[in-house]
Amino acid sequence: MTTIHKQKTVSRSPEETVQLGEHLGKALKRGDIICLFGDLGSGKTTLIKGIAQGMGIRRSHVHSPSFVLMNIYEGRLPLFHFDLYRLDYIGEIRAIGYDDFLYNDGVAVIEWADKLGSHLPEQYLKVELKHKKLNERIIRLSAHGKRFKELLKK
Repeated sequence: MTTIHKQKTVSRSPEETVQLGEHLGKALKRGDIICLFGDLGSGKTTLIKGIAQGMGIRRSHVHSPSFVLMNIYEGRLPLFHFDLYRLDYIGEIRAIGYDDFLYNDGVAVIEWADKLGSHLPEQYLKVELKHKKLNERIIRLSAHGKRFKELLKK
């Protein structure tokens, strides 16, 4: 599926990244999938803290699930937080029932989504985070699918 809509913003602080995530989190619906791309320290987990806050989850509860592949947080909808940094092969993610969580009653957010390769979902919001300066990040959002084009319009 081709990218149908894009937006770009610059975050000048971790708090601005949280605020962007919170705004996004308030607009998310059941079954939404957010795929995050970016280097270490680019702000992926910070953005997820904001998404969680926007979904009614205390951001202090959110931490990177690097050693367990996924954390589940309960809010207005369940938030399935995947971190694929330590993923060696795609079979590991399938062993935990990855597809069951993606296409479930909650929202899935996937850090290091590039590790999915050809197993990326057909429809998702792509979020790319890149270092600009010490506390500045360039954040690009790309809609893959009709639902996410609508989301970016908001």
